[in-house]
Amino acid sequence: METEPKSSDQQKSYTDISQYRTGFAAKNKIVTAEEAVSIILDGDTVVFGGFAGIGVCEEIALAIEQRFLTSGKPEKLTLLFAVATGPGNDSNKGLNHLAHEGLLRRIIGGHWALAPRIQKLAVENKVEAYNLPLGVISHLYRNIASQKAGIFSKVGLGTFVDPRQGGGKLNAKTTEDLVRLLEIEGEEYLYYKALPVNVAVIRGTTADTDGNITMEKEALTLESLSIATAARTSGGFVIAQVERVAQAGSLNCRQVKIPGILVDCVVVARAQNHWQTIVEQYNPAFSGETRIPLTSLPRMAMDVRKIIARRAAFELKPNCVVNLGIGMPEGVANIAYEENLLDFMTLTAEPGVIGGFPAGGLNFGAGVNAAAIIDQPYQFDFYNGGGIDVAFLGMAQADRFGNVNVSRFGSKLAGAGGFINISQNSKKAVFMGTFTAGGLKCRIENSRLGIEKEGKVAKFIDEVEQTTFSGPYAAKSDQKILYITERCVFRLGKKGLELTEIAPGIDLQRDILDLIDFKPVIGRPPRLMDERIFKPEPMGLKEELLTITLENRIIYDAENNIMFANLAGYTVKNSDDIEAVRSTIENLLKPLGRKVYAVGNYDRFHIDPDLIGAYSEMQKYLMERYFTKVSRFTTTAFLRLKLGKALEDRGVAPHIYESPDEAHRFLVND
Repeated sequence: METEPKSSDQQKSYTDISQYRTGFAAKNKIVTAEEAVSIILDGDTVVFGGFAGIGVCEEIALAIEQRFLTSGKPEKLTLLFAVATGPGNDSNKGLNHLAHEGLLRRIIGGHWALAPRIQKLAVENKVEAYNLPLGVISHLYRNIASQKAGIFSKVGLGTFVDPRQGGGKLNAKTTEDLVRLLEIEGEEYLYYKALPVNVAVIRGTTADTDGNITMEKEALTLESLSIATAARTSGGFVIAQVERVAQAGSLNCRQVKIPGILVDCVVVARAQNHWQTIVEQYNPAFSGETRIPLTSLPRMAMDVRKIIARRAAFELKPNCVVNLGIGMPEGVANIAYEENLLDFMTLTAEPGVIGGFPAGGLNFGAGVNAAAIIDQPYQFDFYNGGGIDVAFLGMAQADRFGNVNVSRFGSKLAGAGGFINISQNSKKAVFMGTFTAGGLKCRIENSRLGIEKEGKVAKFIDEVEQTTFSGPYAAKSDQKILYITERCVFRLGKKGLELTEIAPGIDLQRDILDLIDFKPVIGRPPRLMDERIFKPEPMGLKEELLTITLENRIIYDAENNIMFANLAGYTVKNSDDIEAVRSTIENLLKPLGRKVYAVGNYDRFHIDPDLIGAYSEMQKYLMERYFTKVSRFTTTAFLRLKLGKALEDRGVAPHIYESPDEAHRFLVND
């Protein structure tokens, strides 16, 4: 990437600049913020660490702003960040400090939402501006550190980052291509161009006088090491903001996260400018100093947010690794807590938290009771490699093709953040959001949902404003994708969005189809969403989650030519559950090419009475094709009566017994 030409008093080679900066730092690594920022030259590329409301380098950002306002220097900087730090409003904090015309020439960022003042510069075409995936920027720091030319990645294909859809450019002023489309061995890749880092601004807790940095009170470690190394190998300068200073040689070497050889100067921040997060001075649970009981977590109010989170929680599986996005998806963690599921899965957050319980709001990205906190680039190695079983993500707009937009809406620039990496590479992605926005009001009565006031803004539209997630790209890879709202559920199919579920109390035409800009695919009548979602009491997901899978319930004994179907505790709630039993048995027996004996355990088997007829038809189908003789047993008299009668009505002998011994004796005695 080309940099802006230097002013006349700065026509030096980068070697000269590096020597100047190194000489400055050699005087004394502990300096004031004003002294530290004085080394920033016109046209420099400045990288800021931090993540949203966490790890804010407030002292340094403020010093840069004050220097510019008093002297007009530095000017025409390139600002690079993975996630903009700030309060999410117009107050003068975080990267909002740098939002001055003339100070910035170019901004390259992953997530912009928390610094609306720099958003404004981009939207008003006053700076060159790019939005690249957070995970790509995180990895780019590492590649710059090792002097690589850039990154080859599939992350971003089919989205607004793809050069065929704009290449991440955010306004008309932005013309240089930072992203190229290349073909390597017959496959498409995006190439993200690297650039030298002239100044790195990072944060830690303690520095010794040699510049070694520890991070014991920080909520996250992020890319601090990669950023510092990138600046050092670029011949740049590293400024570290810390809380306190220790004598050289006194720090535990295992706690040092940034070695002093990478740090040029250290600024001890004033207490008000070094909070752990932008809203919390210090929470020892965020840094792993303490573990806290989760019994004090409040239960979610019974509203649309809880309905959506409850339906999403049905996608959790035992031992799954989960990513939770900001906003609506945060509720899934609360439901997992309410349903006593947290011990059976691992929740993660993109900046490096693994395990525990994620924090929300302006503390998003931190977590309590974590098993580990790793650097963000390594978290995205894991994410990009398919390590996430299910990701729960926000959904501001969706269209007929299954594309999702969370990054830009007219003059509002949120940025993609880690959304592109996560949604594209998770085994299953679940997008969550209300069906409409802008004043939506719902009521829940007698396990039914009613719409009191419809939202003014349609969210399911013909074409999204910006493609943050590509439905067609996901459909090609057979990735499992759901779109969950309070009133219905869609899934991504080969032809686009398919309507699969509808909430009880909702009118299909009035409350759904009339409010969509396109006609979704409806292969068969949508089934009702589970009624437990709309009841105040816990849904009993723990018992359901730990239930044995169908594949492990149905086995074949080749020696005796007997199939055993252990349906004890199995629940048939809809036609899909019936189809699951049929297909599992057929997939097991069809390759054998012969009929078998079968015995079924129906203890604690639950079925909606309205589905008994369809279930019996399925049993008849299997009997005619795959079974020589069948017996069943259950201690439930009601089920013996109802299922037995339904089978007899279809000409199938039920042979339902009260014990397994009776069922087995019938099976072996001709």
